[in-house]
Amino acid sequence: MGNWVVNHWLAVLCLVAWLGLNVFLFVHAFLKYEKDDKYYYTREILGVTLAVARASAFCLNFNSMLILIPVCRNLLSFLRGSFCSRTLRKSLDHNLTFHKLVAYMICIFTAIHIIAHLFNFERYSRSHHVTTITLASVLSSLHHDKEGGFWLNPIQSPDMTVLYVTFTTIAGLSGVIITIALILMVTSSMEFIRRHYFELFWYTHHLFIIYMVCLWIHGLGGIVRGQTEKSMNESHPHKCAQSFEKWDDHDPDCKEPQFEGHPPESWKWTLAPVALYIFERFLRFYRSQQKVVITKVVMHPSKVLELQMKKHGFSMEVGQYIFVKCPSISFLEWHPFTLTSAPEEDFFSIHIRAAGDWTENLIRVFEQQNSLIPRIEVDGPFGTASEDVFQYEVAVLVGAGIGVTPFASILKSIWFKLQHSDHKLKTQKAGHAALNFDKATDILTGLKQKTFFGRPMWDNEFSTIATTHPKSVVGVFLCGPLTLAKSLRKCCHRYSSLDPRKVQFYFNQENF
Repeated sequence: MGNWVVNHWLAVLCLVAWLGLNVFLFVHAFLKYEKDDKYYYTREILGVTLAVARASAFCLNFNSMLILIPVCRNLLSFLRGSFCSRTLRKSLDHNLTFHKLVAYMICIFTAIHIIAHLFNFERYSRSHHVTTITLASVLSSLHHDKEGGFWLNPIQSPDMTVLYVTFTTIAGLSGVIITIALILMVTSSMEFIRRHYFELFWYTHHLFIIYMVCLWIHGLGGIVRGQTEKSMNESHPHKCAQSFEKWDDHDPDCKEPQFEGHPPESWKWTLAPVALYIFERFLRFYRSQQKVVITKVVMHPSKVLELQMKKHGFSMEVGQYIFVKCPSISFLEWHPFTLTSAPEEDFFSIHIRAAGDWTENLIRVFEQQNSLIPRIEVDGPFGTASEDVFQYEVAVLVGAGIGVTPFASILKSIWFKLQHSDHKLKTQKAGHAALNFDKATDILTGLKQKTFFGRPMWDNEFSTIATTHPKSVVGVFLCGPLTLAKSLRKCCHRYSSLDPRKVQFYFNQENF
């Protein structure tokens, strides 16, 4: 664990800062609504759940502000390729993990917010049904038809139900829509659905547009209300709360309090990241409209399709990936694929395995095409952890199944660099595993060097590397399942020396 913290100190620091800000915002907002005299009368009806509802709303706004930033891929690629150090680049590689954490936090605070407001509406309703005259009942009798509309209780009469208020107010209806959209987005993001029904995940995830719009209008109804500044100057609650029975007598010292709704604030939190994301999508759209020429189509065994393409101005680095759309199959769907060509080649290529409806349809289209090749749109390339492979003296490349594709680009590039005696190449050792068919060259890399594959004894492999390279920085790169990632990560921790001058293993995983 200590080595993991050292290797990922910036990611840990960011995580701690994010959690700390959530705690700070919750406590700060809670104390504000629990202590502020402006909400004295509101607390008289609702109690502590007023502060809980508002505190969770603040945290919801904060996390909704952050949720889009980790998926602004052009921004992340720009940061990776500019001034970022290795440590910062490794932190950027956790973008989707952070995106998921923020989503989970949104779910938690949404649940807290909903539960708190259920209690609030129950107490609003109950204040109409008390048999004796209390401050809460008098406050609830300040109806909407009063001059100026300075009401406090959104439930106007004993006959009005909580369900009616929920579906007839802006706050209630938008809240229901937000909750439904959130449930659909989270459930469709489960690993099983995302892997086997990517189309369902992709379409459902775009409910975030409805989520954001409803979040912006959620506060327009002004259901959460506090005493107006003018009313507090005329009739401060500390002075007038106990004489509530005389409010109707037009006492000049204690007039009937007047209330106003809390103005919507969510748009202030989320406007900048939404604008950034819109710019991101416009940039993607512009790049996707540039013409792509398919120069070669190869059908490999095991239903693997290779596409070699050219595009004006396309520039790539090893290990990067692109998004691909085939309008004849789906006008909206984009799917990520790792580039398998090397930057030194005059084309870029991807390998597509049949792993779902979209990929199966794409392969079928290319199998059945005669002279007319279907149109392909490409967006990218985008950076990944594999870009850093040449920053290490020793590189260990681990691919499972179609996960060997990111390393095809790397192995080709190493070969080209060695052919041209590239003195900037730090890497002295590279190990790779790929499918071995009865051909003269490897089907993915095109290289003559091929190795048989299987499940290695990782402890033996890491022990050998640590012994052979006692003072090297070793980059371990994986494109494969989570179970394999856990094993490799543990080995990286176990075989890294406590002495920073000796062998250090850095784990990198493809994540897109």
